[in-house]
Amino acid sequence: MPTTSDDSGKTTTRCCIAGGGPAGMMLGFLLARAGIEVVVLEKHADFLRDFRGDTVHPSTLEVLYELGLLEGFLKRKHQEVRQLSGYVGPYQVPIADLSHLPTHCKFVALMPQWDFLNFMAESAEGYPSFHLMMESEAFDLIEDGGTIRGLRAKTKRGEIEIRADLTIAADGRHSLMRERAGLEVMQLGAPIDVLWMRISRKSGDPRQALGRIDAGKFLVMLDRDEYWQCAYLIPKGGLDALREKGLESFRDNIAGIAPFLADRVSELKEWDDIKLLSVAVDRLRRWYRPGLLCIGDAAHAMSPVGGVGINLAIQDAVAAANILAEPLSRNSASERHLENIQRRRMFPTRATQGLQILIQDRVITPTLESTAKIQSLPLPLRLFRKMPVLRRIPARIIGIGFRPEHVALCRPSGA
Repeated sequence: MPTTSDDSGKTTTRCCIAGGGPAGMMLGFLLARAGIEVVVLEKHADFLRDFRGDTVHPSTLEVLYELGLLEGFLKRKHQEVRQLSGYVGPYQVPIADLSHLPTHCKFVALMPQWDFLNFMAESAEGYPSFHLMMESEAFDLIEDGGTIRGLRAKTKRGEIEIRADLTIAADGRHSLMRERAGLEVMQLGAPIDVLWMRISRKSGDPRQALGRIDAGKFLVMLDRDEYWQCAYLIPKGGLDALREKGLESFRDNIAGIAPFLADRVSELKEWDDIKLLSVAVDRLRRWYRPGLLCIGDAAHAMSPVGGVGINLAIQDAVAAANILAEPLSRNSASERHLENIQRRRMFPTRATQGLQILIQDRVITPTLESTAKIQSLPLPLRLFRKMPVLRRIPARIIGIGFRPEHVALCRPSGA
């Protein structure tokens, strides 16, 4: 089925994807690669939004390798992290050693998400069945007899209808499409929020990939070459109390846990320089309805712990493409196929969220509640320092995950 449009603003296509984030763009690319007509809607005029998931893990890099895109991807500006470590009090603790992973890339690539999405969009342009519509926001579903038949969207030229055999909700953790579909969201709890900010980086700064923990403070720092992308963890809803103490007090908190930043915290001139991410951990009880499938954050919002959200979303997209490409090409995608996707992706989702919640409850929350300086390391962290082999366990979980997906080798005829 070629994608067609008429003068009334109605478009017909095989698959319509609401959301041009990592899950939506990857699935759009994969379906177009398989010869499926697909329309991807992105509500913004570009992908340039700061402080989104920017850690591209080995599992995603492996997908890019399988697609023949890895070489081009790595030509774009990025940083490579092969060892994950952090400071707990005065002690530097190695956490994960990625050098032993059974992947082509044994590192985490740090790249702004907008660069990753631009790369995927440019790569997809080579397929005539791929159609990306910017400044197009899906706001409602088209339903007929209990089956989703497409969606309605607002564009700069007015409202449009897109009729599709399958509609994909990849519109993020606040998904309007899943709300319109009436799908039940299970709230799993998130006792933290995150404050994101930029602080300039100097050549003499220490290199590290995780962060610093001490005396009720938890700071994560990502090396962006010219600057540090910093995440400061606070108790859920704690921003107002922090603001009451004043910006100078907050700057002192940053300098106290990372003293080498003391001469630069003044770069945080106002609270507008600090962005709040309200953390949510949830998942849908059911990811689909006839004619509709939710993937990525629309199906399961992840904690920032481990930085795995973007990679779980991409794994969803790969699994969905592997299962849906052939039936979509024959116009025979059914509810059974959608159920199979959820069944395949539910285990890694549950396992990852369960581990994130455990870390939130057992590590992060007690750290934020304590004001005492850390004087000694807990036994597990002492073991990580003394037994390098243990670092392979978190490396595997962070770098590959609980069920990595691989791109299907075969493509439908006509691809």
